[in-house]
Amino acid sequence: MKGVPIVAIRTVYAVIPVADFEAARAWYERLWGRPADREPMSGLAEWEVIEGGAIQLLLEPDRAGAAMLTLGVDDVAGEVRLAAERGLDLGTVQDTPGGGFRIAAVNDPAGNVVTFAQGIGRPA
Repeated sequence: MKGVPIVAIRTVYAVIPVADFEAARAWYERLWGRPADREPMSGLAEWEVIEGGAIQLLLEPDRAGAAMLTLGVDDVAGEVRLAAERGLDLGTVQDTPGGGFRIAAVNDPAGNVVTFAQGIGRPA
């Protein structure tokens, strides 16, 4: 393990701010293929994507469109196919300059960028 945390972190949330909560929630439900796992308060929806890690959609118009989310996956092309089946276009799978990673990126309705990346999290 590289580095030691100062505190014992148990959960990490990635927060995606949006201006039109209902449109964004419908888009993310299609992207993830399911409704939110929790809606703990008005204007907040949450999907647990890994144990201890969740993506939160937050009604925050002043910050909407500035988030960048990168998700390490095993098969980018497979994610692109799944998204297409749900009516979303993740674009073309690309190899990164220098090699080692394959990515596909899409903007959500607010302009936030969601990137699926294959090769992230591999042992060094």
